[in-house]
Amino acid sequence: MKVIIAGGGWAGCAAALSAGKQGADVTLIERTDMLLGTGLVGGIMRNNGRFTATEEMVAMGGGDLFTVIDTCLRHKSIQFPGHEHADLYDIVKTPHAVYGYLKSMNIRIHFNSRINKIEMKQKKITGILDQNNTEYKGDVFIDATGTAGPVSNCTKYGNGCAMCIIRCPSFGGRISLTALAGIEELKGLRSDGSIGAMSGSCKIFKESLSQELIDRLNTKGVAIVSIPEELIEDHLQIKACQQYALKDFAKNLILLDTGHAKLMAPYYPLQKLNRIPGFEKARYEDPYGGSKGNSMRFFAMAPRHNTLQVKGMDNLFCAGEKTGLFVGHTEAIITGILAGYNSVRHLLKENCLTLPTELATGDAIAFVNEEMQTQEGLQKKYTFSGSCLFERMKSKNLYTIDIKAIKERVEKAGLTDVFA
Repeated sequence: MKVIIAGGGWAGCAAALSAGKQGADVTLIERTDMLLGTGLVGGIMRNNGRFTATEEMVAMGGGDLFTVIDTCLRHKSIQFPGHEHADLYDIVKTPHAVYGYLKSMNIRIHFNSRINKIEMKQKKITGILDQNNTEYKGDVFIDATGTAGPVSNCTKYGNGCAMCIIRCPSFGGRISLTALAGIEELKGLRSDGSIGAMSGSCKIFKESLSQELIDRLNTKGVAIVSIPEELIEDHLQIKACQQYALKDFAKNLILLDTGHAKLMAPYYPLQKLNRIPGFEKARYEDPYGGSKGNSMRFFAMAPRHNTLQVKGMDNLFCAGEKTGLFVGHTEAIITGILAGYNSVRHLLKENCLTLPTELATGDAIAFVNEEMQTQEGLQKKYTFSGSCLFERMKSKNLYTIDIKAIKERVEKAGLTDVFA
């Protein structure tokens, strides 16, 4: 049973582990020279409803990556505006820890391989090829290529290439397996009807901040700095991360310590930033063009079933942002685990698993799929940590930080250790 995964972000890594645990021979193909994708500059875990979703997955036997992340935390259970009990992982340590764990599980990893061709027989993929014409043949494929970029989209729908961690100019832009297979993909919309959304945060080189801010970040994990009224810029509506589109994030610079200083804004002109106390010598670490913007996302989502099989394809599954307007590492990992698991069940000719809506994870996968069929739904972004999905969790009594109650909920669904 050969499972081939395109895309080495959180979703692809989770899919690889999940399929590997079910006995598949797994190959993970990554376009760049590092794993984790936007997770290389991310870092926020377990905030708000992500706590519930994480612990559901742990109870279902899919906690491997969450355990790896927990070994790389810089801060645990911190608070910042609109967010409770958040963990922050170290963005330098985490990718190496994940790579080591994948290798220990005998996952075959190919870096610097940008898939740009596909071989098909009717509705079945038989092989995929990269820019060097290296061919990867498999029995089932998982599209975890994401929805961000390439440069043409960032130019047309954003402020141009900001030299973000996706690094399209260096490694080539994202190419979707789903699109190569001839499947028409969905596009996310903004409230004004324009396409895409901008990544919601930047990274400041922490050592370029004032010593007082450095000390505050190192000890507390968070620093909130009021912005002088004449320097306020409101970028809330263009953010992909709508869970951070709160007034507090417009009137203040909110920094989180993930190794660098994570600035919770999609961009901020450097000359303005340098006029704010504590930021006089600040410089951007990601994206390097942080004065003008960040990556543009949600251009290429796969039409899919709630099993995460791509509609119209016999042997293609999807994970991460490809599954819809999901925002965040937790969301990517959960969809990756389900896609990897179901890819093997599909090969074994067993029924694929649909997570029940009695679980927060299952409800989210079904709800987002339903919402993406409407114009209004395509204008929203969905995350366990805020915005409309978190509100839905609370209204359905799915949000809880009671781990015992979460385990009982999973047991009642008959899914304890299903992914183990």
